[in-house]
Amino acid sequence: MTRPRPDLRLERSLLRAGARVLVGMDEVGRGALAGPVSVGAVAVDLTTRSGPRGVADSKLLTPAARTALLPALSRWGVARAVGHASPEEIDALGIIGALRLAGTRALAALGTEVDVVLLDGSHDWLTRPAGELDLWELDVAPPDQEPVVHTRVKADQRCASVAAASILAKCERDALMVGHAADHPAYRWDENKGYGAPEHLQALRTVGPSALHRRSWNLPGAEPAVDAVAGRPLASR
Repeated sequence: MTRPRPDLRLERSLLRAGARVLVGMDEVGRGALAGPVSVGAVAVDLTTRSGPRGVADSKLLTPAARTALLPALSRWGVARAVGHASPEEIDALGIIGALRLAGTRALAALGTEVDVVLLDGSHDWLTRPAGELDLWELDVAPPDQEPVVHTRVKADQRCASVAAASILAKCERDALMVGHAADHPAYRWDENKGYGAPEHLQALRTVGPSALHRRSWNLPGAEPAVDAVAGRPLASR
């Protein structure tokens, strides 16, 4: 069965409704045990042409195919960026808060005003709930107006801007983990990119977690992280 090729139909529909710039956004690394969570963002407008041939959800592409698309993707759309949230920030904010921080950093790095964001899935993890830690106090300046967020299930397979964002985020995060692997060879991050592969889990049981592991998660071989205020273990996020 031939998979449908991602296109810009939904993006153009939202743009014709009055938006000037739309950003397709996708995340990688949510389920990893080590390393950052990363969010790709690709901005398009009504002048943006169809995505480069071969663009698809990053999970459906081989590493070589993703890498081969990077030169074309670097020239496609209005702007593009990847934001990251560190393991320490994941532990402090929880995975959803860290996704929001990484996405906010990606938007800030685009260098253009954004009217609409299109997220893969059914959950808006980008919009900050009232009362949450003000992310602007960290390292990004607030936009003049927060963009309207739309969610769409399987947007990474159907919407070219989201598929492109997933490829950029996957390639950049994979490269970061390969770079860290040289300093932490036991975990084999050059192969598993920080996910819970058998060799990674065995290394955690043998040598324990590194500084790049998410300590608030239930890691094999690690003592549970403790809430300093409540004096009880932190729940796995």
